[in-house]
Amino acid sequence: MKVRIKTKGETVAVSEKFKKREFVATVEGSYPQDIQFQLSQDKCSLLDNFQVGEEIEIEYNLRGREWTNPQGETKYFNTLEVWKIGRVEDLMDELP
Repeated sequence: MKVRIKTKGETVAVSEKFKKREFVATVEGSYPQDIQFQLSQDKCSLLDNFQVGEEIEIEYNLRGREWTNPQGETKYFNTLEVWKIGRVEDLMDELP
């Protein structure tokens, strides 16, 4: 998916064994959408070489989970987990 980086967050240690980094990217088109994506663990550094405003190509997985709060209410969460980032220009160079 081709997106433009809108914001980049810092890597956050959620626990001793888990760290994540969030960023917002704009999916351009007739109705542009700002969407939050997440990188985790060793993938957090993938965003280091990219700047706000830069157009990138990402590959991601849709993840979901269920959580029950102390009051017994069940809630559901979705995460767009990015596992690959590349420069659009670099990908264009690979075309025959």
